[in-house]
Amino acid sequence: MHLGVLVFSSLLYVTTFALDNGLMRTPPMGWLAWERYRCDIDCDNDPKNCIRHNLFIDMADRLFEDGWRELGYVYVNIDDCWSSMERDKQGRLQPDPKRFPGGIKKLARYLHDRGLKLGIYGDMGTHTCGGYPGTPLDKIQIDAQTFADWEVDMVKFDGCYSNATEQEQGYPLMSKALNATGRPMGYSCSWPAYQGGLPPKVNYTQLGEICNLWRNYGDIQDSWGSVLNIVDWFFENQDILASVAGPGKWNDPDMLVIGDFGLSMDQSRTQMALWAIMAAPLFMSNDLRTLSSGARFILQNKVAIGINQDALGIQGRRIVKEKSGIEVFWRPLSNNASALVFFSRRNDMPYRYKTSLHQLKYTTGSYKIYDVFTEKTATLKDSTDFVVSVNPTGVVMWYVSAPGKLGLRQFYSGGKLIGPAYDAEENALPHGFL
Repeated sequence: MHLGVLVFSSLLYVTTFALDNGLMRTPPMGWLAWERYRCDIDCDNDPKNCIRHNLFIDMADRLFEDGWRELGYVYVNIDDCWSSMERDKQGRLQPDPKRFPGGIKKLARYLHDRGLKLGIYGDMGTHTCGGYPGTPLDKIQIDAQTFADWEVDMVKFDGCYSNATEQEQGYPLMSKALNATGRPMGYSCSWPAYQGGLPPKVNYTQLGEICNLWRNYGDIQDSWGSVLNIVDWFFENQDILASVAGPGKWNDPDMLVIGDFGLSMDQSRTQMALWAIMAAPLFMSNDLRTLSSGARFILQNKVAIGINQDALGIQGRRIVKEKSGIEVFWRPLSNNASALVFFSRRNDMPYRYKTSLHQLKYTTGSYKIYDVFTEKTATLKDSTDFVVSVNPTGVVMWYVSAPGKLGLRQFYSGGKLIGPAYDAEENALPHGFL
């Protein structure tokens, strides 16, 4: 049985505690090198795609010149394989001198001059996952200060070549060390991914106190199977995961692979829609220099981005799972609005799914519907049956508001947020959506 409880303002109380750096109050957005470019250091034979200064300059130029920055995509993140194989005489990490001849600080200044931010990669083990110098416990302070001296804006801290005991010490120590530099740097922790992603091994209360975001699960690959595997894990564990995320502390299902090689356009829309429902960080890993117009339309969709960046920061949930292969996801949003995603697991043909807002637990009223990807609008009464045609492995995504009076409440069962319920208060689409 569903129980109506206090208005959602009481819910916000549990989302206010996070790493005390004031950063990432909405999910961070930008570009990250790893999935697309991995550890390609062969700059003699593959100069366009190797991990070097020029690659990050190229991506920064695209974010700056092609409208990405204005949409919120501001981070340019270096991943593994950027450093020299040896620390310098002072014991500091140093970039590979051939591939980053001007150093990391020069790259950071280039980004900052264009209103962008630089992220960098470290690993708390003896080595990074790619075999480069890691940051063992005795190097945490010097490496945090080095990143600050380079004017880095975000640090991703991996966990290869370390054990559980070292991770238990190292991840909190790096959080303290970053804060101690006095430079605000977002902190991405890979800790839960190395501990199975779930309690009791993972302490999400602690993670929310020391990290801005964290990788819960394995690396994404450029395939539909990988995307679906991540989606399944996150929503099968939504009762645990949804309650631990909020402004300044985010679950991270990994990069957007839209615009690469493995996803169809329908599957690309599905990843964008479900990452928006999950309030996930939006880090693209693709080649922005050659991106197709279709991929660009999905990644630059203002309404999908607006849903992802909603200020309430409440992670959405799967509320319907049909035997037909249709699933429905829901996320509460600011201004008494919500987002709905109808997703088809089917592989045969478009499926016509019939339901009503009342069946989806919206209470009596008239609702304004904006289709995120077709840009069409409609008005629906809660009692009116409707049919959505959902393509195989695709989605229909709606932004739902109400032209009449509405007041949003959350419905709970056993203390868990499970679905929408509304009474009356005026609401409209956010400014700029239409």
